[in-house]
Amino acid sequence: MSDEARMLIAAARRAAVHAHAPYSRFAVGAAVLLSDGSVVTGANVENASYGLSLCAETVAIATVSAQGRLADVVAIGVIGGAMDASGQAAGADPVRPCGRCRQVLNEAAQMGGRDLSVHCAGATGDALASYRLSELLPDAFGPADLGIA
Repeated sequence: MSDEARMLIAAARRAAVHAHAPYSRFAVGAAVLLSDGSVVTGANVENASYGLSLCAETVAIATVSAQGRLADVVAIGVIGGAMDASGQAAGADPVRPCGRCRQVLNEAAQMGGRDLSVHCAGATGDALASYRLSELLPDAFGPADLGIA
């Protein structure tokens, strides 16, 4: 596991502790690496009106955007797992971003002119799957398709 992946997965695991997942009982944490080395985290936030729920990756990217740093995104680490009886995420299988989150990540990637590194792990264990965003979302639609980038 690269140092970048190790650091992002550890930060994502710390973020997952703050997941609000009373309905799915599936906690997810995300950690976004910016070009200056800083890290912004997010955790999933569920809502009784399910469609209003937010994925951890979207929470982290929205925070980055609120800081005016969307083009500075370099990489992301994502972890997740079903919550155990104590409310902590468990499970060792790597969790990958959903399709919506891949599209949200693509916006940052295209704005920054980068193909983001996406590091995926379970809530526990050492299993890691690392990708380029272009592998997870080939032929992505983004700002360039609108004539913006």
